[in-house]
Amino acid sequence: MGSWFSTEIVAAGKLRLFCFFVSFIATFLFIRISVRLIRAQVRWWPGNVAPGGMHIHHVVFGLVFMCVGGISGLSVEDNTSVSAGLLAALFGVGTSLVLDEFALVLHLDDVYWTQQGRISVDAVFVAVALCGLALLGASPLELGLALNPGADGQVVSHTEIALIVGANTLLSLISLVKGKIWTGLLGIYITPLALIGAVRLARPGSPWARRRYRPGSRRLRRAEWREKRIRDPIERVKIGFQNFVAGRPSAKP
Repeated sequence: MGSWFSTEIVAAGKLRLFCFFVSFIATFLFIRISVRLIRAQVRWWPGNVAPGGMHIHHVVFGLVFMCVGGISGLSVEDNTSVSAGLLAALFGVGTSLVLDEFALVLHLDDVYWTQQGRISVDAVFVAVALCGLALLGASPLELGLALNPGADGQVVSHTEIALIVGANTLLSLISLVKGKIWTGLLGIYITPLALIGAVRLARPGSPWARRRYRPGSRRLRRAEWREKRIRDPIERVKIGFQNFVAGRPSAKP
């Protein structure tokens, strides 16, 4: 394990990303356990931080940790040092706390335990997926493929780089406009996934469907059929997993 860590993480220049990734996940699990214990009114758990009766949301602590970890981390030149890893971990803690209350920031309201608060869990899951892909060596917008020399030692030209990045960006944007959030975001790292999302039918209610699918048209009917028969079962599984990890939302805050 030590040899793998030294070779695949430290020597590969991924120490900061690894520390960020681990601390991000650990913090999310901890804070979700904490808020669920508070919600259940477990007596032995400390509860909310509320000096003077004012509830301080953990997004506030997240912003502080992000500032300290991010700004301090910029001054560390050695990517393999202990300081670099610790500050990256601190930044991961802050980012996790902020994204866990992403819905609160978006709506400027305490919607943590409502259905609207579900977007916070989605944001965390997306961040974990993107960070995990980067840790595995995936390169956003195919920049790794574009910037690294080929087998013959020749570097890809600037024109080819622009075409590769532009095509990847366009495909990802089309997927997002078609209402395929996961496909569009993950497609930033995995171009074939973005291509699949771009060429397949849009989701009903997406900007693409509203502009390009006429009411009662064959495409709209097919999109609605796919939503009901394929997307809905997958969505139920995802929601079930989110409820297991993050807790079930309630009708009221």
